[in-house]
Amino acid sequence: MVQHKSALKEWKKSLKRRMVNKTNKSKLKTQIKKFRKAIEEKNIEVAKKLLKPTFSLIDKTVKKGTIHKNTGSRYKSRLQKSFNSLVSTE
Repeated sequence: MVQHKSALKEWKKSLKRRMVNKTNKSKLKTQIKKFRKAIEEKNIEVAKKLLKPTFSLIDKTVKKGTIHKNTGSRYKSRLQKSFNSLVSTE
């Protein structure tokens, strides 16, 4: 257990940040799963509708510092690539 007041305060702050990050990451993963499921089912209408909110959520998560900038870019790139392959096949 922490010994100093400042260390205790930092520990409490880290727990709060951890919960915020966990919430943000969970929302992001859920949104990405929805988008991937739409692509998997070859449902272009749903995928098109989910594309913008998914990218927006990725950008927000990056801005909050929950995930790294390059990780967000990688997610967006791969999702866009799979979406484009779905559209090109139809």
